[in-house]
Amino acid sequence: MGHPARRIPDSAPVRRFFIAAMFGIALLGLLPVRLDAARGGGGGKTEVMPVQTAAPAAVVIESAGSEQELRKQLRAKNGVAELNAPNARFSQAPTGSFGFIAPQQLGMALVTQSPDLGLERAPSAANAYEIHKLADGSGMVVGFIPRDLVSQVTPANRPKNIRIALHSSPSEKAPHIAAVPLVKLMVDRMPVRLDPKKADSPVLLDMDLQGTANRKSVPGTQ
Repeated sequence: MGHPARRIPDSAPVRRFFIAAMFGIALLGLLPVRLDAARGGGGGKTEVMPVQTAAPAAVVIESAGSEQELRKQLRAKNGVAELNAPNARFSQAPTGSFGFIAPQQLGMALVTQSPDLGLERAPSAANAYEIHKLADGSGMVVGFIPRDLVSQVTPANRPKNIRIALHSSPSEKAPHIAAVPLVKLMVDRMPVRLDPKKADSPVLLDMDLQGTANRKSVPGTQ
């Protein structure tokens, strides 16, 4: 009588274990390469996802004073100093600086959403607008606003979209100096001289101040 046939153990679990082990080893071998790539292997810089920088808030000086004193206070608050060259494009101007632009040039740039602004260290016209380039590279246009607009342009109380009138010079009607972010301005008309008979008359620029940035980038930035 012959011996009963031996049952060969099922090798499927063994094969599955072996395959899983080999797959795990292969993954471990790839891990350093992937980590090195994420760190910018080969001495390259680490790639960082672009971050959307928040547009600056409008700045208003509510205290009384002469035009020179008010401009000095606003420049100190925004941390800007005089442009270090007679002329410069906004894109080439150093951060933390300010310059001036003629009202017609500013109006044309804002209406057409031109990619850059031409700045002067000293204003070539009495009605020129002042432009601030902040430390983060964003731009602000400076002017004077009426009393009733102060509470509307400040971040805590400003609605999503308001119409503002930005004067190039102070007056009894517009005594408060303000800096408004270029990326939040929507302009559809050119500045208007308050006295059409005088070329250097103070000008008025009507525009919409948006609650959020409406441009892809600040004029002049890359």
